[in-house]
Amino acid sequence: MIVTRTPFRVTLGGGGTDLPSFYREHGGFVLAVAIDKYMYLNVNMPILDDLIRVRYNKAETVRCLLEIEHTLARAALEHFGFENGIEIVSIADIPAGTGVGSSSCYLVGLMNALHALTQTPVSPQELAEEACHIELDLLHKPISKQDQYMAAYGGLTTLDIAKDGTVKAQSLSIPLDVVEALENNLLLFYTGEVRDATAILIRQDNATKRRDTAVVGSLTEIKDIGTEIASAIMTGNLHYFGELMDEHWQVKKRLSKGITNPMIDAWYELSKRNGAIGGKISGAGGGGFLMLYCEENKAQLREALRRAGLRELNFRFEFEGSKVVFDIVSRDGRLAHLRRQEHNGKVNGVATGTSARRIANQEPEVIGPVRRPPLQSV
Repeated sequence: MIVTRTPFRVTLGGGGTDLPSFYREHGGFVLAVAIDKYMYLNVNMPILDDLIRVRYNKAETVRCLLEIEHTLARAALEHFGFENGIEIVSIADIPAGTGVGSSSCYLVGLMNALHALTQTPVSPQELAEEACHIELDLLHKPISKQDQYMAAYGGLTTLDIAKDGTVKAQSLSIPLDVVEALENNLLLFYTGEVRDATAILIRQDNATKRRDTAVVGSLTEIKDIGTEIASAIMTGNLHYFGELMDEHWQVKKRLSKGITNPMIDAWYELSKRNGAIGGKISGAGGGGFLMLYCEENKAQLREALRRAGLRELNFRFEFEGSKVVFDIVSRDGRLAHLRRQEHNGKVNGVATGTSARRIANQEPEVIGPVRRPPLQSV
């Protein structure tokens, strides 16, 4: 059994500029931070049958790869050459559709587990790039590059995205007292609304591809605000960071229909009247979490939003990305996995995966524990 733990994230600045339709023309910039709420992936090898079992909010039991309905699980298994005989179970601290990067956390966590199983450890950069390739290039999802990198790296991280899609991830170096103040002054409130961000992102993406001047202009402004936010945090000017968050939100609302609604606007105005300096809705918008920056009168703000029906999510920053937290593969499970790989390779006429390399090199089969990849941290 292999278990991975992958952190969710909240975006502090630059969100939306990491969509390919924008960064291919203008480059992108995002500042985000991972939080101590996680997606857990459990991967196991069955020893009595060759079925594939995938459990999430549904339970799938199928005989072959192509029958899997969960697109991310199917794509990840195909990437590693699995055809059958594996169990995948996912559990999350936060529900999907809340704007904290859950789908990419699932994929990055699963890919990390499969790398541990196949004894092919990778760096956070490689892990993020593999996940981006699957989601953007193979599955053609209308999503950005932020979530995969934040899931892999964790921490308080800037992402500089070149026009060719190359991403440079860098941990923001700031004093501990600034980190603690930022952590204490950022508040998250669950709106109770979950949504599929696809429609919002498609509208934004299509407008950018059409070179809609209003949308492209707003994204350019968001990119500039994002770099200002990073500078404000690095210099310890957190009050200015809060003001920039408010400015960021006012610009973001112009990007696409559905990012806000009358209820979200009312909650935001209520927050401003009760001590919040700035804030925004998490992710693409439309629901999920209302993130606020507040330096004083936090008790007053919390009580106002509690009466409005919102529930606070207490959190801390997480400075590690996706990591293997449990890695013990039984001898029987290892043998079953190797035999399946050899059988599938012979049936297809091609040697695949770990067993394939052994067959190709005529190496003896060695049974032992899976090597643990090094902890990934920033």
